[in-house]
Amino acid sequence: MSIDKAINNAIASVEMEGFSVDEQSKEWCRKLLNNEISMEQYISLVKQSAGVTV
Repeated sequence: MSIDKAINNAIASVEMEGFSVDEQSKEWCRKLLNNEISMEQYISLVKQSAGVTV
């Protein structure tokens, strides 16, 4: 399965639960799956985006 298809499948699942995924989050996920950023960097970006400071 391609990375884009995997991301789209995950987004469809999230949207069925009533949530949405913004373009920035999709890009971070794509970078993570392409090994352009580490899991730690990904988590940091997501936390910053959500306003989590811990």
